[in-house]
Amino acid sequence: MVLNKGVNEMNPIYFIWQNLTLFITLMIVTNLILAVAMVLFERRNPVTTMIWSMVIFFFPIIGFILYLFLGQDLRKRKIFTLKSHEEDKLIRTIRYQRTLLNGNQYRFKDPKIQKYTDMITMHLSSSDAPLSEDNAVKIYTTGEAKFADLFQSIRNAKKFIHMEYYIIRNDALGKEVVELLAEKAREGVEVKFLYDGMGGIRLPKNFFDPLIKAGGKVAVFLPPFIPKFNLRVNYRNHRKICVFDGVTGFVGGFNIGVEYLGKSKKFNYWRDMHIKIEGSAVKDLELRFLLDWRFASGEEISFDDSHYPQTETVGNTAIQIVSSGPDSKWMSVRNGYLKIINSARNHVYIETPYFVPDEEILSALKMAALSGVDIRVIIPKKPDHPFVHWAAMSYIGELLEAGVRFFAYHKGFIHSKMLTSDGFVSSIGTANLDIRSFRVNFEVNAFIYNSATAQELDEIFIKDMYDSTEITLEKFNQRPLKDKTKDAICRLLSPLL
Repeated sequence: MVLNKGVNEMNPIYFIWQNLTLFITLMIVTNLILAVAMVLFERRNPVTTMIWSMVIFFFPIIGFILYLFLGQDLRKRKIFTLKSHEEDKLIRTIRYQRTLLNGNQYRFKDPKIQKYTDMITMHLSSSDAPLSEDNAVKIYTTGEAKFADLFQSIRNAKKFIHMEYYIIRNDALGKEVVELLAEKAREGVEVKFLYDGMGGIRLPKNFFDPLIKAGGKVAVFLPPFIPKFNLRVNYRNHRKICVFDGVTGFVGGFNIGVEYLGKSKKFNYWRDMHIKIEGSAVKDLELRFLLDWRFASGEEISFDDSHYPQTETVGNTAIQIVSSGPDSKWMSVRNGYLKIINSARNHVYIETPYFVPDEEILSALKMAALSGVDIRVIIPKKPDHPFVHWAAMSYIGELLEAGVRFFAYHKGFIHSKMLTSDGFVSSIGTANLDIRSFRVNFEVNAFIYNSATAQELDEIFIKDMYDSTEITLEKFNQRPLKDKTKDAICRLLSPLL
């Protein structure tokens, strides 16, 4: 028996089997520990926890790798708890006029705003977002128009330029932005540029050298541990904010790259949405930038009056700048979307490149449509992320049955993040209508209370409808079985996408 055992141990097949058994045992133990840790230490949605557990147990190796990339909530508290505490304290040290008067009584210049007092209160309570009513807004739907005005604002800046983007490309547009910023830095203008570690992962090390040598500053939000390789797919800074001298601000969906000028070979025409703001709401964009800069750079910020100059009234548009992210207690932008849908009595028009609603948004859309509200949604016909697109299709069927109308934009790629309702309230910003934007990305949106702006957005939406193909319930049900199967699988994984 001993001799046979020795012979077996020398057998290559026996050796492989023993090591394979050990490997499988280690994977099972690791998966078990990981699953227990998720349940005990993470404040996840129960559905998300269940799905991650299934992925890890049914796909031990692949599931573990996916969790490293996409399910990193175990470090979330350590990364962001201090950030949120510091920001709460700093926000309260910034003194600017709020609209809250006499307890819960508001006074509005436009009486139509009164209908949305509860939403304004919610944003003020959950996101420290004051309402200002003295703003002027300009809407951009093309990269050419947006970057033309952005470049002019850069050239006109006298004191400071603060820019924050999720993506900046190493291409002609990206290089032009850096050179222009370097020129302003050489003139003595304070220039700070913040970009996301994932969004700029392909940038060469010397990309920002012209700006840095000219005296400008650059910071990276959660940079990768290993150059060109980033395990932290979650917790990305998806915000796009620009502030010039504290009087002009930009926010919206455009990043910096030639594809946003419609020069992508894959998508050609690029339909997005961005706004320029002049007025008191620019102060809130500036505060958001400074807090993000402080976290990413580690630099102490002097929140003095130089960042918040006194400005004259330039318009009559009411705006709240609302931020949300994994460091927030509340999903403020998502809750704003939910409030708009629930308060709608006539119509809700939505444009989003990624449509993966959570259960609350899904139910709200159904109830609104069943109540007779005209709900229309435009999504891309040609997706840039197929898994997210298949997940979106899985939701569309039941919403079509409830009366929601869907349109697939075919002129190019639609990247616009816009929601407008009843000819008065709107939201434009960086947050898609998907779970990733609601829960794991840092986002910022402008919630706008103004008839003229809403009317302009309605007209833009109708024009986009004519560049789209309606997805009817009949067409949807006629899809081949393979498409329905892909949709069903991706629906199960939608909380992870």
